[in-house]
Amino acid sequence: MHDSYRHCFEPARGERGEAALSAMAAELFGESGQMPVVPVNEDHHFASTHCSQGLEAVAAVKDSMASGDRFAVAFIDIRMPPGIDGKETAARIRAIDPEINIVIVTGYSDFSPLDISRAAGPADKIFYIAKPFEVDEVVQTARALGRRWQVDRELAAAREALAEKIALLEEQTLELAANESRAIHMANHDSLTDAPNRLAFTRALAEQVREGSCFAMAMLDLDRFKLVNDSFGHLAGDELIRMVCAELQGVMKGEGFVARLGGDEFAMLMRVAGEDEAMMRCERLIRAASANFSVFGHTVQGSASAGLVVVGPDEPRDPVDVMRRADLALNEAKRDGRGIVRLFDESMDESIRFRRRIETGLGQAIENGELCLVYQPIATRDTLEVKGFEALLRWASPEYGLTAPAMFIPIAEESSLIHELGDWVTDEALKTLQQWPDQYVSVNFSPRQFRRQNFVAHLMARVMEAGVSPQRFQIEITETAIFDDAERAADTLYRLRQMGFRIALDDFGTGYSSLYNIRKFALDSLKIDRSFVDGMGRERESAAIVHSIIHLGRALGLEVVAEGVENSAQLQALRVAGCSHAQGYFLAHPMVAERAAALSAKRFLTPGEDEEIVFGFGARTGTHG
Repeated sequence: MHDSYRHCFEPARGERGEAALSAMAAELFGESGQMPVVPVNEDHHFASTHCSQGLEAVAAVKDSMASGDRFAVAFIDIRMPPGIDGKETAARIRAIDPEINIVIVTGYSDFSPLDISRAAGPADKIFYIAKPFEVDEVVQTARALGRRWQVDRELAAAREALAEKIALLEEQTLELAANESRAIHMANHDSLTDAPNRLAFTRALAEQVREGSCFAMAMLDLDRFKLVNDSFGHLAGDELIRMVCAELQGVMKGEGFVARLGGDEFAMLMRVAGEDEAMMRCERLIRAASANFSVFGHTVQGSASAGLVVVGPDEPRDPVDVMRRADLALNEAKRDGRGIVRLFDESMDESIRFRRRIETGLGQAIENGELCLVYQPIATRDTLEVKGFEALLRWASPEYGLTAPAMFIPIAEESSLIHELGDWVTDEALKTLQQWPDQYVSVNFSPRQFRRQNFVAHLMARVMEAGVSPQRFQIEITETAIFDDAERAADTLYRLRQMGFRIALDDFGTGYSSLYNIRKFALDSLKIDRSFVDGMGRERESAAIVHSIIHLGRALGLEVVAEGVENSAQLQALRVAGCSHAQGYFLAHPMVAERAAALSAKRFLTPGEDEEIVFGFGARTGTHG
């Protein structure tokens, strides 16, 4: 039998080899056992180990496992020389090497395949060849199972490598999640006290507002905290803040939200049934913050004041307004002697009612025809030729009379009214512009208008609808409008300039980013703020600023317009300094559209001949803005 296996697993050597194998088959199995020999391909090499009985085979497998040179296939007879039988041999080999493929070669049926499978399974690694066997059957079985064994090992190695990578990824994922958790915690918590910070409080307040239930917000501030810092140092001040924060959290005990807004200021959210419960709980917070604290061996008498606002289910629920009201109440508590709680009431903020009335009236102003544009000329410094007009909005309110833009524009800016107002101003200015020969109109745009998502397309559509060239429309913006998002602002201004619009930077010199903006943004004109022009004759600093702006503008090829020119001395000083254009009451007051059309045809100004224009409800147009 062993010689038969040897000849099966060795390359055939012509007729001599075939005859030898045929003779061996005839000796073992008789004439019926003769079979044609299928030579093994030269590229397949089998390294076979022959064992006389089962224990020897078990020992060989054990040694192979120790050396690492493992067997792929074991051909086992059921009946073997004295010792363990084939079933026991297979079972012991399987216990040593779970990966080996076992082939049972037998002509007897002492054991059923199920018995052998139970002893030496799994079933997918046990195969059977019946005696007498075909040579090619043995060879192909050895070849296929050897290849399968190799593939199984490669697959196992790949799975192991993949498992290692998965484990590494899981570890990295856990580490990333931990880092993300730490980052989120740091972003939402105060580094000194580990209490929620202003960002977390704002989010919690917004969620509380959306719930619709009754709640209270308190804003608490330590009294004379600066004295602690000055007396014992900032480290002592930090320690006091930590101790007060711990006391406040202890009082709340999970029944509210405590945050440190910054400095020595804290904010609390509480669900309450009404004002009485809110006051009682807030007074407990004041008492907790007013205890004696031992700070680095020093006894510090704590003291705190608080402002409280209670928001009912049916009240306006703007988070920003809730915080503002709590802050107003806190300021009232500070003014009333400290160490107390003050509940917000409307008398603390008369401007709330006024703002609401203004907002309501402003919403009806366009429909009721209460708005009007007046135009102030912008002239050259030497000849006083009118090159353009600045459009200025006026509101003749039936309730308040002539209302200055400085009063109602900020209110409109806080609501969506600013876009409606801005569209009305643009359309009115374009309509008036059609009556002028070639002057431009300059229109102020608020920061909220400028940041409008489709600002450029929206403006271009209105200009094209009016049939006006964009070169005759100047956009006036302040540094505030563009500083919040400089990159986006630069792109918006570039697109406006590409379409032909003029760009003026209003109130130049009042912002600390002026030089940066000059370099970065596409501009046509700088407008010197009136405060500098007014101070030229009294303050050397104002004169120096005006001269610097003029020289800067000339160096960059920009027009420089001085606003607020009130007298001939200012005009003469600006001429000497080289300012290219001027605007102000000395040259002309803001005027109604008909007067502006007449002046545009005349083209030149004569200082002093202009009169203040009266329109609607007897109000004057003397206020610039």
